[in-house]
Amino acid sequence: MITKEFLNPKSIVVVGGSDDIHKPGGKVLKNLKDTHYPGHLYVINPKADTIQGLPCYRHVEDLPPVDVAILAIPAGLCLHTVKVLCAEKSAKGIIIFSAGFSEESEAGAALEKEIRRVADTYGTTLIGPNCVGYMNEHYAGVFTTPIPRFVTDSVDLISGSGATALFIIDAAVQLGIPFASVFSVGNSAQVGVEEALAFLDESYVHGKSAPVKLIYVESIQNPDKLYKHAASLYRKGARIAAIKAGSSEEGSRAASSHTGALASPDAAVTALFEKAGIIRCNGRNQLLTVACILLKGVPRGRNMCIVTHAGGPAVMLTDILSKGGIGIPVLPETKQKQMLTKLFPGSSAANPVDFLATGTAEQLGYIIDFIEKECPEMDGIPVIFGSPGLTSVFDVYALLDEKMSTCSLPIYPIFPSTWNVTEEIKEFQKKGRIYFPDEVLFGDALACILNTAPPSDGKIDLPEVDTQAIRRIIDEAPEGYLVPDLVAALLDATGIPRAKEKVVTKESDLEKAALEIGYPLVMKVVGPVHKSDVGGVKLNICDNATLLEWFRTMMHIPESTAVLLQSQLTGRELFIGAKREPSFGHTVVCGLGGIFVEVLKDVSMGLSPLTEEEATRMVRRLRGYGLIQGARGQAGVREDLFIRSICRIAALCACAPEIAEMDLNPLLGTPEHVVAVDARIRIARS
Repeated sequence: MITKEFLNPKSIVVVGGSDDIHKPGGKVLKNLKDTHYPGHLYVINPKADTIQGLPCYRHVEDLPPVDVAILAIPAGLCLHTVKVLCAEKSAKGIIIFSAGFSEESEAGAALEKEIRRVADTYGTTLIGPNCVGYMNEHYAGVFTTPIPRFVTDSVDLISGSGATALFIIDAAVQLGIPFASVFSVGNSAQVGVEEALAFLDESYVHGKSAPVKLIYVESIQNPDKLYKHAASLYRKGARIAAIKAGSSEEGSRAASSHTGALASPDAAVTALFEKAGIIRCNGRNQLLTVACILLKGVPRGRNMCIVTHAGGPAVMLTDILSKGGIGIPVLPETKQKQMLTKLFPGSSAANPVDFLATGTAEQLGYIIDFIEKECPEMDGIPVIFGSPGLTSVFDVYALLDEKMSTCSLPIYPIFPSTWNVTEEIKEFQKKGRIYFPDEVLFGDALACILNTAPPSDGKIDLPEVDTQAIRRIIDEAPEGYLVPDLVAALLDATGIPRAKEKVVTKESDLEKAALEIGYPLVMKVVGPVHKSDVGGVKLNICDNATLLEWFRTMMHIPESTAVLLQSQLTGRELFIGAKREPSFGHTVVCGLGGIFVEVLKDVSMGLSPLTEEEATRMVRRLRGYGLIQGARGQAGVREDLFIRSICRIAALCACAPEIAEMDLNPLLGTPEHVVAVDARIRIARS
C-alpha cells in the first residue's frame, strides 16, 4: 500500500529533529533542506524552539495536518506518535528510523505489529521501522549520504538492509548511475520487498518508469508474490537484478535423501529467481555492473567485438565472456587487412581489435564505424580504454560519447584507469554516461544477463496424472518413508515407467517372484534408508542358489523387513528428485545418476510447477548433458522422455504437497525408454 501523498508529499515533519547532523533526526532534516524540498517542512523536538533555522513544535499534538512523518525517536514513543499522526494529522506516509522492534525482542515485535495495525486502519504507508528511509525525485527522506542523482526512467532500488542500500548508492554515484526511487524497508512491518515490488509493477509505464529494478533481500516472505510481480515487470519491459543473502543450510544438513542434501533453501531461491527471470547477483559490484548494462542496452545477440588499447585486459575479458557462452568471433582476414590500413603498425584486428597504447580517438572512431557497418555478425562493442598518465584522454571519451549516441550497436565503455583520468571521467559522467571500471566484472555481468531466461508465461499445463489414486495413497499413508508397494503405486499413478519388481518377505516366495520377473535380477534390502551403505544391494543374480544366499544375508541386516526383487536393466543412470521448502513449495532436481550426483553434484533445479520449456532448460544446462545426447560412441537417452518425467514429478508434487523429499535414483535411460529402477518418497504433513 503506497499512497500518492507518500510519494509526493506537500508537507513533511521530522519527529525528533536535531541540530546535530550526526544524528538521524538531524541528518535527514539537513538532507531535506540541502535537496531543496519544496513543500512545508516541520520539526518536532520537546527541548528546542528552533532546529536548523526552522520553528520547532514541542509535541505532535501541536502540529498542523501533514502528509509524511519521519520518526527518529525512541521505539517506545513511536506508537503514540503514529496514532496521533494518523488519527488527528491525516498523515498518509510514515517512515520510522528507530530500532528496538522485532529485530530485538518479542515485546518489540508486538509494538511493531500494533503500529502496523494503526497505519493499516488509516490507509497510511508505513516504511520501517529500523530503516534508513525512502527517497525519490520529490524528497530525500533518509539520514544517509550520498544523495544520488534522480532520473525517472533509470533504476529503482529496494533493500531489506539500510547499510547495504547505502553502500550500493555510494558505489552507484561513483559510476554515474542515477535512481528513480530507493526503498529501505528495514523490518518490513507493512511495506516489505514484495510489497514495494508490487507497487513498482502496478504503477509501471513503459518508457516512463524505471526499466531496471535492483533488490537486496535477506528473507523472502512471499515467494508467490515476488514471482508474480517480477514476471509481470519482465513482460512489461523491465528487468530485475537481485542479491539474496542469508540463506540457511541447516535444513539440508538434516536431510536424508540426495535431493534433500542438494536442494538447500538457497537452491529454492535460485530456482525462484530463474522462474521469474530475475538476474541473481553475488554482490554489490556485480549488481551495479548488471544495472549499468541493462541501462545501456542488452545486446541483441551473443557475439562481441572487443576494442582495446591494452592487450591484457582484452585477454581477460575474452576469457570471462567465453566461459559465459558469449562469442568473440575472429574477423575475416580480408576485413582485418582493411581495418589495419588505418591503424599503427603492430595493431591487431582479429578480435579483440588492439590498436595499441598509442591509438588515437580518430582510429577508435574508425574502428567502431567499421564494426557497425562491415561486421553484421557482431551484437555489441566493449571498448577498453584507460591511460598510463602520459596524455589526457578527453578526446577519446568525447568520441565515445558521440558514438554511443549514433552507433546502432551498444557500446560498453570500460575505463580501467581512475587516478590518471579523474577529470576525463567526471566530464564523461556530466554527459549522463555510465562506465565500467573492471573488464572481468563487466564480462561476468553480461553473461549473467544473457544466461537468465525469460520467465514462464504463467500458463503451465501439467501432465495428466491419476489425481484420485495419488490422493488416496497419500491420505492413507503414514508419515515417513513409504514402503515399496506404495512408492510403486504412486509412480504408476504419476505415469512414470518403472522396472518389474516384487517385495518378498519369506524364502518360500522367492522362486515364484523370480520366475515372474525373470533373471537376471537385482535384490535390494527393504527398511534401511541408505541401502548401499549397509550392503543392501546385489546385482546380477542369475540363479536360485545365489538368490537364496543373498535373501538370507539381507534379512539379517539391521532394520531389514523384506527384500525387493527387480529386473536388471541397463542404460544411462539418471536422477530426478523433489524437496518441499517452506513457503516456496517444491524444488525439483534433475541430473545424471551415479557419480554425477553423488560426487560431482551435477544437478539442475527448478521450482514446481514446471513448464516443459523450463524442464528442457534444466536438462540442457547440466554439465553432463553431452552424455544424454550421446558421446564418444555411447548411446544417448530419449531426452523428451526424461523431460516429461521431470514434468510428471512436478505434477505429482502439485497434487501431493505432503511429499517432503523424494528421489528417483536411478532412472535408466536408453534411446528407447526412461525407466525408474529405484525410488524413495518421504511424507511429512506439517
